[in-house]
Amino acid sequence: MTDFLTVLTTADAREKAEALARGAVEARLAACAQVSAPVTSVYRWEGAVEESTEWQVLLKTTTARYAELEAHLRAAHDYDEPEIIATPVTHGSAGYLAWVADETAAG
Repeated sequence: MTDFLTVLTTADAREKAEALARGAVEARLAACAQVSAPVTSVYRWEGAVEESTEWQVLLKTTTARYAELEAHLRAAHDYDEPEIIATPVTHGSAGYLAWVADETAAG
């Protein structure tokens, strides 16, 4: 298992995406969060194909903080079933990863 993750979620408004990003960073559950320009999402939900505009939030965290970050995102999110996907970081600059570890260290 790697020590670092990127975690992706989405929101249906820029302000909501920014609030998710800020809340996770303020709680030290992510060292950094990037909100990307709107994307078009096409998905099947409750038997129908839907299309919507969403803003992506990419959070940088440690594996040790993932469970708390997921719980935080679920509690703060207004989707019934929010996208929360973690991808392991297999390589990265030592200095940057040390910063992520320091910024997400539990209080």
